Amino acid sequence: MDNPHYVIRGGAAGRERLRILARVVEPSTRALLARAGVGPGMACLDVGCGGGDVSFILAGMVGDSGRIVALDMDAAEIELARGEAAALGCSTITFRVSAAGEGPPEPAFDVVYARFLLTHLPDPTAVLAWMQAHLRPGGVCIVEDIDFRGHFCHPDDAAFRRYVERYADLVRRRGVDPDIGARLPSLLLESGFCDVQMHVLQPAGFEGEVKLIAPITLESIVEPLIAEHLATREEIEADIAALYAFAAAPRSVLSLPRIVQAWGRRPDTSGA
Repeated sequence: MDNPHYVIRGGAAGRERLRILARVVEPSTRALLARAGVGPGMACLDVGCGGGDVSFILAGMVGDSGRIVALDMDAAEIELARGEAAALGCSTITFRVSAAGEGPPEPAFDVVYARFLLTHLPDPTAVLAWMQAHLRPGGVCIVEDIDFRGHFCHPDDAAFRRYVERYADLVRRRGVDPDIGARLPSLLLESGFCDVQMHVLQPAGFEGEVKLIAPITLESIVEPLIAEHLATREEIEADIAALYAFAAAPRSVLSLPRIVQAWGRRPDTSGA
């Protein structure tokens, strides 16, 4: 995988980070998919699927009469996802190595979905247009993404503040938007979707895996931070240790970034 805009470590190590993140946000994603109308028999396209966490949720919702095509540019994660699907006996998901926006559109899907993808893209509008082109008339596009400004902790912690500032600085230098979540409804409307809706959530806690996302994400961006001269290795390693210690404190609170969920439909101009 060679994408200068995506700064978070991929491969097997990245898969484990995504697995933890997926467990934290699974309830809210399931609720979103149900709210947007995902159901039995539907054909779904999961764009930027990573290790397939949402692909497996979608497969359960559409049942044996539905189908899932799941795309990601990380060949290592796709291979891991294929192995998990085989182990589970799940035959309704087709995993493909492909970047968002790559290849001709196939207007054969009832649902096109992307989670934490648009924040890593230099031209999210173009990819939303490509996603819409994969939808049948009346099909639904569902996106979830971050507003990094929404991060918080308690009590105040200097290492956490440095992590938030450095991550945001890093991705902006790579030409992408760490705060794109707030823009999702507008981006959907500008891309020609109708019946656009949104929901905002903020995972946080004083116990459990939600407290691990900040330190493991910082562990996953060490090399890009150094390459962009935003911190030294010694400074980053000290902050990683400090964040793990903060997370282990029984009364500390850590959040994920604020998450915006938005969905809209491809207009049906058939007149039917």
